[in-house]
Amino acid sequence: MTQHHKQDVRRFLADYRDQHPEDVITIDGPVSDDQDATALIWNLADKGQHPMLHLKHVNGIESEVVCNIFASRDRIARLLGSTADKLHEAYQARSNRPFAPEVMDSGPITEEIISGDDVDLHNLPMLKHFDTDRAKYITSGIIIGEHPETGAGNLSYHRAMIHSKNSLATSLHSRGHLWRLMNMAKEKGEPMPVAMVIGGHPLFMIAASARLAFGEDERDVAGGLMGEPLQVVRSPKYGIRVPAHAEIVLEGVLDPEAHVEEGPFGEFTGYSSDRSTNNLFSVETIMRRRDPILVSVAGGNSAEHLNLGRVPREAEVVEKLKARFPSITAVHYPSSGTHFHAYIAMNQSREGEARQVMLGLLGWDQYLKNVVVVDADVDITKDSEVLWALATHFQPHKDVVIIEGLPGNALDPSASGIGTTSRMGLDATRGPNFHGVRARISDEASARAAALLKSVG
Repeated sequence: MTQHHKQDVRRFLADYRDQHPEDVITIDGPVSDDQDATALIWNLADKGQHPMLHLKHVNGIESEVVCNIFASRDRIARLLGSTADKLHEAYQARSNRPFAPEVMDSGPITEEIISGDDVDLHNLPMLKHFDTDRAKYITSGIIIGEHPETGAGNLSYHRAMIHSKNSLATSLHSRGHLWRLMNMAKEKGEPMPVAMVIGGHPLFMIAASARLAFGEDERDVAGGLMGEPLQVVRSPKYGIRVPAHAEIVLEGVLDPEAHVEEGPFGEFTGYSSDRSTNNLFSVETIMRRRDPILVSVAGGNSAEHLNLGRVPREAEVVEKLKARFPSITAVHYPSSGTHFHAYIAMNQSREGEARQVMLGLLGWDQYLKNVVVVDADVDITKDSEVLWALATHFQPHKDVVIIEGLPGNALDPSASGIGTTSRMGLDATRGPNFHGVRARISDEASARAAALLKSVG
């Protein structure tokens, strides 16, 4: 058996299956490339299950598919050598110790290089995720752009569908650093060289979601998460540094002037979104491994989609909040709220502190619309507990903070596109004048009940 490098997704898959076989489902029989992967993930999630899926025979594509990697916070924590309750701290500890990439002469990604007229994107392994999607989509595509003067890289996720034999239609709706780099190229009247990575190591994929300042490089964060420099090679035409152990890399240019049809696609809100910047990615070179694996990310409001985009942002914000407010005991972004809700548990030390915490988080995280603060004895990983706190501790006439006119998320179907949104904080702490004792069952009685239920099967 080939011994793959530790930065290789194949090595990750083999090792994880050996260590946690109960957390991987392998399907050998044929499944369709038309929504079957998504349907499997939704079916399992309805049962409270979020295993990694390995689909070995997908009709319509020639590649095996690995998906749902990031659906479980326990699995993400294991990647970082931690547990789910320490996930934020583990991520920050590693990401705060970055390594610059190590440039290699070659790697598995250079096994096959296709260029010129031989480029045909119809041969790319792709899936259709939802019936409402316009076409098959690349959902795990990480576009790398580099600053033309400093070489500092920016990594970000962008959905993409085939536009022609050698071009993709994509959206830069986040209007982040890649958008800024593309507009720098536009000012010079030039296209922007980029590379799209499809199928990197999971830690590289998490790093691509990091929220960094302009000029900082997510490839350095990937090295920090891995505990060693990310091994990279230079792409053939533009010399962009891409992971040496990736499965597929597309090299080409973003055209700042072109406008192409793109969308709708099932986005993190749970709605099919046709909001798009309608950008054209002209592909000039395909780098790929022999028999590449498609690492896919479930779209829509799947746990995987939400966790992958959320964990690095959560970790950064939680570190800031806890440093400023030591009374905070936990922060959680529930999947039920997509990226728009957050729950905070705290031991409020003085009246009004919960409001101060809410304002801090609403100001820091531009995705958030609603923050609920509860007492430390409320389990904020359970929506039902937070709703109970709202029902019994909260008075709408005095415990609501609403702020208008703040920047909104472009994909929020209730907001004004890329315009503004209002934000709300709900103080569901008991407060200083609360009277009540929470009913509880003793540990001894709980233990007896557990033993009795176990004895009767």
